[in-house]
Amino acid sequence: MTDQRLLTGPVEIVGTGLLGTSIALALRRAGIDVLLSDVSSEHVRTASGLGAGRPRTAEDRPQLVVVAVPPDLLGAVIAQALDRTAAVDGAVVTDVGSVKTAPLAALAGHPGLSRYVGSHPMAGSERSGPLAASAALFDGRPWAITPHPAADPSAVDLVEELARLCGAVAVRLTPAEHDRAVARISHVPHLVAALVAGRLAEAPVDHLALSGQGVRDVTRVAAGSPSLYGQIVSGNAAAVGELLVEVRADLDRLIAAVAGGDRDGLEVLLAQGVAGTQAIPGKHGVPTGPTRSVFVSVPDHPGELARLFADAGESGVNIEDVHIDHDPGRPVGLVELLVDDTRAEHLLSSLESRGWVTHR
Repeated sequence: MTDQRLLTGPVEIVGTGLLGTSIALALRRAGIDVLLSDVSSEHVRTASGLGAGRPRTAEDRPQLVVVAVPPDLLGAVIAQALDRTAAVDGAVVTDVGSVKTAPLAALAGHPGLSRYVGSHPMAGSERSGPLAASAALFDGRPWAITPHPAADPSAVDLVEELARLCGAVAVRLTPAEHDRAVARISHVPHLVAALVAGRLAEAPVDHLALSGQGVRDVTRVAAGSPSLYGQIVSGNAAAVGELLVEVRADLDRLIAAVAGGDRDGLEVLLAQGVAGTQAIPGKHGVPTGPTRSVFVSVPDHPGELARLFADAGESGVNIEDVHIDHDPGRPVGLVELLVDDTRAEHLLSSLESRGWVTHR
């Protein structure tokens, strides 16, 4: 028996920024006809020029409408899409916003509510706009599907297929559970990163000269748009607020331990951090095992990084993650290869035998 595709198109994308254009490109990759609309005609022209689809016309009849607009606009734009498609084709409408309970509440009592199913791809970038888009943005990434009690089951199935066609892994959650989850794994980490990065803004230049990959890792997400993340956090204020109270309690304990010289108390908090990092699912959806960093000096010449990866591959050791840090004042970069703890020594020996300078 051959599986029959539920989503045959056309699909309308409302909002051709990073997410909207990336979804459009992924759908075009899957052979789906894509219609583009945006309050910015320039964004539509750019996305269309990238091969993401064609501008929507009044005659087009989408099977699915994907709303990809800023959080403050979600409720109104979803309602407009439901109204616009009700009389003729009854299209299913989804959105890809970071918060799910707020837009659902805004749609309470809407006659087309059964055709709406919220969703949220867990992928993005600090960059924005259609030029930052990629058809591969969602490949292998989780995509939350958040049906509500009044949702038509066939609409839920259609939105799940959207996620799969974009290369993502569909995960069903209730809207409320989704918002609690993203507060924990996205919104609160972003706020904490912003606080840490804020301590750097007025730091002396000679302090910043010591910056390495660690501080970049901790503060990377803080580079996101304050306006956008202000909308996201405000839309999920209840869940975020609960977690911030927990973080404040831990911070009070940390301050007391540091100020009071309580080494044991300090190490308990640090151990909780280790446990948290190990609980994050790895590449295969399960918590990662113990890992170790292998550091390699790489000359800043074309082809050197490719040669390192090739030599690491020859060692037979699987690389779990990679970080690259440029060594200030030297024509080399320091590459951190994260590998299974039991395979680190073998990788070190293998790379050293091929002439690489490693750091233990």
